[in-house]
Amino acid sequence: MVQDRHDLTDAEWLLLKPLMPAHPPQGHRWADHRTVINGILRQTRTGSPWRDLPERYGRWETVYGRHRRWSIDGTWENILDRLRAGCDEAEGDQWTTSVDSTVNRAHRTAPDSAMTASCSSRS
Repeated sequence: MVQDRHDLTDAEWLLLKPLMPAHPPQGHRWADHRTVINGILRQTRTGSPWRDLPERYGRWETVYGRHRRWSIDGTWENILDRLRAGCDEAEGDQWTTSVDSTVNRAHRTAPDSAMTASCSSRS
């Protein structure tokens, strides 16, 4: 399979593979996790419609359905938490966090702003 620039590398897949959910005990087996995840990554990175997913990633309905199911049932969260846990351990005592302290202010003519109220009381 020709790799797209959005596809997982072999090293990335080795980290993710053990975190993948098992196939359901009943019913049909899921499509290959790596192929589906590569399709999900392509769609989220390009922003193109799901229906425009190239055929090499499988049926767009399968890729979309897996992404939606895993988003709703917490699978993506679980995978991310397990990946982060390994990173935290590797950092040890040097572990740090970064907090964004950006402030967004409303323009003085924005509805419900204090300035609008004080300006309208002057009239």
